[in-house]
Amino acid sequence: MVKKILRIIVSLVGVTIGAAFYIYLERIVPQYAPESLVLKIGLASIISLSFGLIFYFFSPYIMNLGQKAANKIENEVSSMPTGEILTSSIGLIIGLIIAYFISGLVINIPLVGTPIATLIYIFFGYIGYNIASRRKEDLANLINAVKPIGGKEKGSSKKSSHAIPPKILDTSVVIDGRIADIAQTGFVEGKLVVPTFVLEELRHIADSADDLKRARGRRGLDILNMMQTELKLDVEICEMDFDDIAEVDMKLLKLGQVLDGKVLTNDYNLNKVAQFQGVKVLNINELANSIKPLVIPGEEMLVTIVKEGKEQNQGIAYLDDGTMIVVEGARKLIGQTFQVLVTSVLQTAAGRMIFAKPK
Repeated sequence: MVKKILRIIVSLVGVTIGAAFYIYLERIVPQYAPESLVLKIGLASIISLSFGLIFYFFSPYIMNLGQKAANKIENEVSSMPTGEILTSSIGLIIGLIIAYFISGLVINIPLVGTPIATLIYIFFGYIGYNIASRRKEDLANLINAVKPIGGKEKGSSKKSSHAIPPKILDTSVVIDGRIADIAQTGFVEGKLVVPTFVLEELRHIADSADDLKRARGRRGLDILNMMQTELKLDVEICEMDFDDIAEVDMKLLKLGQVLDGKVLTNDYNLNKVAQFQGVKVLNINELANSIKPLVIPGEEMLVTIVKEGKEQNQGIAYLDDGTMIVVEGARKLIGQTFQVLVTSVLQTAAGRMIFAKPK
């Protein structure tokens, strides 16, 4: 039904263009115009209906092109920050205003006036858009410079929430739960954004047949409810989705680009992918590793060997915070507690590993 209505609208547009085309012909070649009013109306009707039929037959192709163009424009605009869209729009409007005054000088030239005016609009619109998008920082500084002093002082006394990029939570960091404690301490500023596709993934995990997955999914949903109700944190549900992207991680990075925000995660692989796409990521594991007590080679520690290591004659122990200690020559000392001497420390984004030997 919608397609039929659109075809009728396209046909009416063709009829209108046909009528305008007849009027234009009558203006540029008046000597060939029929003198009889009936003939004029008949000729105008024939030309208009011809254009309408042509547009009707080509309407599926026209609508397909329009849909593709609209999708492309939507994808381009959705990936642009809000400030860039605003400045580019202002530049486009200024360019079209300039083109309006210039085109008035050439619009009345016979035959070529209208095409030249059209090119002028396209040229100055593009120039205005391009200059504004490249000089958006200068335009922002100019706007800030012309603000009243009173308004500036008022704005400086209270920090705007828009100046702080939003923090987008992924599924792993919600299930982990440490983000609630970190946000409650005030170390994470700004709005916490939970996309609907992350909620959907949590719901699927909570409905899983596997007991462990089901418990993890329900824990994530409980933590979100606690952050909103008990902790009174600024948590917002974002309904923006990207149907053309299948993976949740890729959707998170795309949303980070659109909102100009930072993705909160503890997924090491997501960190690597985000570096290529220019999206800022805050990794909870990196934060936890950075605040762990520093261990230096030569320091003594009291450890308990809990299992065998991967390499020959190695034993594995753990600190209270979960840091793994690889002890050389302790393969047969499982269950025993003794002093070890730290030989080296390996720090990675996935965690910290300590290498030691029995004292």
